[in-house]
This record gives sequence, structure tokens and C-alpha cells, in this order.
Amino acid sequence: MKRKWMFTFILLIVGFMVAVQYNTVQQPEERDTRDSWAIRNELAKERKLHSELLTEVRALDQTLGKYNASEGASAGKALADTVHGLYQQAGMIDKTGPGIVIDVVPSEESVAFGTPLHEVSPELLTRFVNDVNRFKGIDMEIDGKRVTALSAIRDINGETTVNGLPVSLPPFQIKILSGDMESSEKLYNFLQSSSILDDFYLDDFVLEIGQPQSEVTINGRIDKFENRFLKELPKGG
Repeated sequence: MKRKWMFTFILLIVGFMVAVQYNTVQQPEERDTRDSWAIRNELAKERKLHSELLTEVRALDQTLGKYNASEGASAGKALADTVHGLYQQAGMIDKTGPGIVIDVVPSEESVAFGTPLHEVSPELLTRFVNDVNRFKGIDMEIDGKRVTALSAIRDINGETTVNGLPVSLPPFQIKILSGDMESSEKLYNFLQSSSILDDFYLDDFVLEIGQPQSEVTINGRIDKFENRFLKELPKGG
């Protein structure tokens, strides 16, 4: 009798599993209803991310190769080159390359009507930076202040600031470097048709976007990073 009940229990479990499997086949998971264009865009984003990751991996491999091949004085040079590269990524060093220069000026209407001159709001500058950051591999400077991933654009005591430094009343310049002239051309065309121009105009400002140039220079950050965690090992340690 005990075996009979055990056999019946096993049959119930098998029947339940078959029923679940049949139900899964008959009712598949929700289908992806996105159109082909949306799927292509998603695939393009994934490929772009994959390409960026591969670039990072190659750079790290090259750095590792330098250390492995270095001995004595050359090891110090490899380390110095790496530190220099990190300073460049952090925006601590002046940089020159292809780019565009944008003049932020009061609109003609605001001048004609005698509208009091005011600052560009942090929200408007942040929107501009986010728009431009759609393009990879760019470096930016706002009114002489280097903008990096660590930069903060905020209101401090009623003043618009970048990296804690006040932004001048217009007119002032925004400089953007790209990897090459072709990228600068694409950025120029993008900005010419961007809605950000209307956003500035509604705040009584005009963005005068200059033609791409082969050489534009931007400043490095003047503030220094504070090292709170890394410590120098004693010699021979």
C-alpha cells in the first residue's frame, strides 16, 4: 500500500511538470513588440558600448605591456606616461586640437529693449552640456573653466558656477574639442539644428557657433585632486 501511494505521488508530480511545460509552450513569454528601427537603435548602442570597452581594454593592455617590458629607468618613464594620460583624462592639462568656439551673447532684442543683463542659469548650461555629451571623445571649456565628468554646474550664493568658480555675465565663450575635423563638423551641424538654441533665446541669449577650426586650445582644471587614500610605501617595502 505504501508503494502504491508513493507511485501515485510520483505520477502526480510528473503530471504537474508536464502540464507546466505544456502551458509554457502554449503561452510563451511576452513578445518584443518594438519595431525594427527601435531594435536597430538598441543594437547600435550596444555595439558602440562594446567598441568603447574594447578600446579601454586595448589601452590597459598597452599600459601593462609597457610595465612588463620596462626595467630600471624605463619603468619610471612608463609610469610617468601613464600618470600623464590619467591627468589628460581628468582634464588637468591644457589641450589643443580640432574644435569649435561658441560665443554666448545677449540677444539683440534684449539689448534693444534694455533688458537687464543676467547670468546663464545652471539648468540651461547643464542642458547644453548634456546635449553636447551625446558625442563621445569631446573636451569642453565654459568661460575658461574645464568641464569634465567630475565637474559641477550649480548656483552658489546666487551665482552660476562651474567647478565652484563663477561664470561671467555674457558675453563669454564655450570651447569644444573633438577627436578630428570630421567630428567637429558633425557637432557643428548638430548644434545648428538643436533646440538648445531656442532654449538660450528664450532666456535672452544667443549662441553664435563658429566654424570648425583645426586648432582650438582649452585650459586644464586649475583645482587639484586631493589624495586621501594612496600612501607612498617606504623604500624597500
